Amino acid sequence: MSEITQAEQYLLDQIRQGQAEAWSQLVQRYQGRLLAFARSKLPQRADAEDITQDTFLAFLKGLKSFRSEGSLETYLFTILRRKIINAYRSKRSRKTCLLQDIYQTASGDEDSSDAFEQISAADPTASWYVRRAEQHDLQKEALVQGLRELVNGFKKSLNFRDLEIVEMLFYCQLSNKDAAQTSKISDKNIAVIKHRCLKQVRDLVAKYNITVDPESAQFENMLTEIWESQRLSCPKRSTIGAYLLNTLDKHWYDYVDFHLNKLGCHFCRANLEDLEQKTSDKQEKSLRERIMESTVGFLNKI
Repeated sequence: MSEITQAEQYLLDQIRQGQAEAWSQLVQRYQGRLLAFARSKLPQRADAEDITQDTFLAFLKGLKSFRSEGSLETYLFTILRRKIINAYRSKRSRKTCLLQDIYQTASGDEDSSDAFEQISAADPTASWYVRRAEQHDLQKEALVQGLRELVNGFKKSLNFRDLEIVEMLFYCQLSNKDAAQTSKISDKNIAVIKHRCLKQVRDLVAKYNITVDPESAQFENMLTEIWESQRLSCPKRSTIGAYLLNTLDKHWYDYVDFHLNKLGCHFCRANLEDLEQKTSDKQEKSLRERIMESTVGFLNKI
C-alpha cells in the first residue's frame, strides 16, 4: 500500500492542533468503508456502528504514537479488525461463498509466532531474546519487500493469472488441489507456479542478506499475515471505483472482479460497498455525529 498522502498528513497536522473540522473531514472520509467492513463481519448494524465508533476513538487516543510511514486506511482497518476479533471471533454465515472465508483466521494472528525456524539454546538470556526479535523483524521486512516486488511484477506484466494463484495459495492458504479447481488449471501447473514464485521470493529476499525457509512450519502463516497486514495485492480505491463504473480494460477488470467477488477480500469489498452507497443518508450522518460527539473532547489531549 502507498504511504500517507499530503492531504492526509495535512489533516493529521490539523487534528494534532485540536482542529475539530479537520477531524470531522477525516471521519467522513473513512467512516463509510470502515462501517462496510464491520458490517461484513457483524450481523447487527448497531454492533458494526459501535465498533466503527470505537475504532475512531482508539485512533485518536493513540494518534501521538502513529507514524506516518504507511497507509492511513490500512492503519484504521488494522484497529477495526483487532476490535472485531476481540469482540466477536465466530464466523457469521454468508450468502456468498468467498475464498477468504475458507481458511480459519487464528484468534491471535496479530501476535503470530515467527515463521522461520528458531535456533534453540539452553538457558537463553535477555540479550538472546532481543537478538531473536531483531532477526525476526529483519526477516519479516525482507519478506515484505520480496512479496511486494513479486506482486508488482505480476501487475506490471499483466500476469493476473499467476497473481490470482498466489493470492489463493499465500493469502487464503488454499491447497494446490483447491486452487487448481478454482482456476481450472492442473495440480501440476499450480505446483510449478508455486515453486517458481517461492524461488523468486527467496531470491529477492536474499538481496537483503536474509535467508528464509519456505519449508518451515510457520512460513505459510507468515505469508498470509504479511499479505493481509500489508494488503499487497489490493487494488487502489480509485481502481475499484473504475471497476464500479466499468471503465477498466478487460485484464484489470477481470482481476479486480476476482479479487472482490471470488477471493472476497473484505477490505476491498468494504471499499466497494462504501463507493456504491456513498450517500449523505441519515444513518451515515447520525453515525458521524456520534463519532464526533464521543471523540472531539480528546482533541485537546493530543
